[in-house]
Amino acid sequence: MNKEDYFIQQFTNQTKLIGDDAAVVGNMVYSQDAFFENVHFKREWMSLKQIAAKAMLVNISDAIAMNAKPLYALLTVAIPKDFSTSDLRKLANGFKKVAKDYGIKIIGGDTISNEKLDISVTIISKSQNPIYRSGVKIDDLVCYTGDLGSCKKDLKKALKGKKIASKSKLIKPKLKGDFFYDISKYVNASLDISDGLFFELERLSKASKVNFEFFDKISSDIGTSGEEYEMLFTFSKKNLEKIMQSAKKHNISLNIFAKAIKGSFKTDAKNHHF
Repeated sequence: MNKEDYFIQQFTNQTKLIGDDAAVVGNMVYSQDAFFENVHFKREWMSLKQIAAKAMLVNISDAIAMNAKPLYALLTVAIPKDFSTSDLRKLANGFKKVAKDYGIKIIGGDTISNEKLDISVTIISKSQNPIYRSGVKIDDLVCYTGDLGSCKKDLKKALKGKKIASKSKLIKPKLKGDFFYDISKYVNASLDISDGLFFELERLSKASKVNFEFFDKISSDIGTSGEEYEMLFTFSKKNLEKIMQSAKKHNISLNIFAKAIKGSFKTDAKNHHF
């Protein structure tokens, strides 16, 4: 068990709200993610506007994975002492652009002075039918959206000091909200791929007490590419045609790669995150 899992376990015995992409309280859904300089990014990799935008998007991704519509955001920003007013405007514009795109109101938060740029975002959402990691059923098909692997490649490039394309998912995650909301009534369990496919499958396995039978071998480059923010979900085979029709309508590529079976799944892959 890593230190992060150990720390989270200190609280899970006190409440059943912990353990998914977000916490559901009534019909309200709460998610929070940190985005810290030299932990999640280096400032030379991205513009300030891109940094703020990604900090918002990774939190919105959690809401989508829970089938929740984001409504409000709280921002905590630790601002480097050498930031100019121009820097602050660029940072603010990144937050505001994503908030506008997703119909979110920024309602408060906190700012402090710091040596590095550290950001924490809380997204408050609403859902009438939240989807949990614990809903996988035996014989469910297991699927992820889009393509995996590019973020791992781009991270390796960034760590070598090479420039990353602005369209890279490592810079700007490509969320699939419209598609996922459309198919949500057919989905049994879901989460977003933030730590890599293999790690997310282990989380699904732990929550739903299932194993997975892979149709084809998945390479390490695909299975351990983190920060993809593609959707990973399971569904009954009887709903396959409806989901495929929605994917075509929204121009989303789907990868149905496994089915749920009895047992448990655990990966021995190493986390490649920066």
